[in-house]
Amino acid sequence: MRFVLTLIILASLISCSHNSSLDNVPSSYFGMVTSEFNGDVAMETTAFVEQFWRVAGNTGFNQTVYRIVEKLETAGFVEESRAKEEDILTYRIEKRPMKSPTWEPVDAKLRIMGEEIPLLEYKTNRNMIYQYASSTPKEGVTAEVVYVESIEDLDVLNVKGKIVYANINPYRLYKKAIIEGGALGLITYNNPDYLQPEKNVTSIQFRGIPYDENNPVWGIALSYSAKERLEKALAKGKVTVNAFVKTNIYPSEELTVVANVKGGELQKESLVFSAHIQEPGANDNATGVGTQLEMALITATLIKNEKLDFKRTLTFLWGDEIISTRRYIEEKEKRTSDINWGISLDMVGENTDITGGTFLIEKMPDPSAIWTRGNDKHSEWGGRPLKLDEMKPHYLNDFIINVFEDQGKRANWEVQTNPFEGGSDHIPFLDADLPGILLWHFTDQFYHTDNDRIDKVSKKTMTNVGIAALVSAYTLLNSDASTSDWMRQGIVEAAKERLTTEFELSKTAIIDGATKESQIEILNAWSDWYVKAIGTTKDMTSDPDIDIEIKKSQGDIQVFTDDLLKKM
Repeated sequence: MRFVLTLIILASLISCSHNSSLDNVPSSYFGMVTSEFNGDVAMETTAFVEQFWRVAGNTGFNQTVYRIVEKLETAGFVEESRAKEEDILTYRIEKRPMKSPTWEPVDAKLRIMGEEIPLLEYKTNRNMIYQYASSTPKEGVTAEVVYVESIEDLDVLNVKGKIVYANINPYRLYKKAIIEGGALGLITYNNPDYLQPEKNVTSIQFRGIPYDENNPVWGIALSYSAKERLEKALAKGKVTVNAFVKTNIYPSEELTVVANVKGGELQKESLVFSAHIQEPGANDNATGVGTQLEMALITATLIKNEKLDFKRTLTFLWGDEIISTRRYIEEKEKRTSDINWGISLDMVGENTDITGGTFLIEKMPDPSAIWTRGNDKHSEWGGRPLKLDEMKPHYLNDFIINVFEDQGKRANWEVQTNPFEGGSDHIPFLDADLPGILLWHFTDQFYHTDNDRIDKVSKKTMTNVGIAALVSAYTLLNSDASTSDWMRQGIVEAAKERLTTEFELSKTAIIDGATKESQIEILNAWSDWYVKAIGTTKDMTSDPDIDIEIKKSQGDIQVFTDDLLKKM
């Protein structure tokens, strides 16, 4: 989907209805942002953050928080408790006790007794330790390895005093093997096919186990090459290994950074960017942290140099994925503004020539998440088919796509979309019935693996994402009746394009045996989604004539739909 009207056509449409300038449409911000955003801060920050295995409350997470704060202060953000009424740029660190302790890996080694070269070492495979694994004794644990093909095998196998090896996720395995079976520890392998494990033989996708202070458990995840060596040894007979794991588990506090750029006459309305800190990788999600930080610093520079001001408030949020964003949304008493829009930055810096996949805009739930066909495709992350009552009609989908495709044309950068799938910081916005969208990449052959390092990151990609994200934000924050007109006209054209595409797909589906009724349902679903999306443009303006204009646009879509249905 995309807006098919050019800005020249849109300019004439808007000038006819409001006779106002186009200072608030996206084109007016591209030059301003592009001249400032070079990706240096994003790349430097990513390099700093990715050196740590980050879990809320641990050393790497907290050092990232204080690095962000240091940069914010240098750019002119003032800590809220010290801020004066006239301060536009403010920030705070929210601190909360954690119900469970934090965790961080320190060292590990796995070796087959009698073999000189270790199977794995932490210094080259930092994902080998299960998240929330406990430490072994200093000398490690030496025991026989027992291969378990399925969890049901544990009903008959005696694994007490031994180490269980299985190609099963440890979350499903640990209770039966350790708590009930008396095994000393776990070794697992289960890298999914999209990681191309036979090519990326040293990659380990991180795994975790529940923390239970009364039943400490250690475990090690294998790379493909380590798995092959272990299975080759097991094929010859009895195998004994020595497994050494060292981790730190300790009480801590959870930190969240909230930075605000105060708006003007509509400062009680806001747009929120969120980027989560936790995860062990570079692309996931040090790039989101770094890109968002450069976005905040550029915004501060433009504000201080009086090149930019906002009618509405802009918020930047860094914290624990989903948890911090949900809490920020729910704790209304700590916010000075209501939330109009939410945008999540997650895995936004990939060098796609290396990682694979492409940059993606994950759309708010629309009918492509029910009927995924034509050019709509789910990523390997996947998503369950939604229902009609789960749709989230809103102009944000087509608006963000339009701006990012514009940047794609300017920078020769590929921009794609995927139907709604979930799993990141856009979820809390949607759960609160707020418009929320995800910026990300997939497929990534190094996703959640210890090969997701700085060499897989692209400064150019972070620059493209950062520019388009800021242009989108600035446009929305200063939106008014003219922007509403611009948006509405573009959505009508996007609706007609989508309906035409779906009509052609439905004609083919009927030829292939689908019922006419089923295809009419799809066409009506898309029409209804866009009619309701048109209605959401009302939030940009208090123009008393907006309802009349909205009904005209909605009627245009309905007439277009009816004409297609007659041809069905």
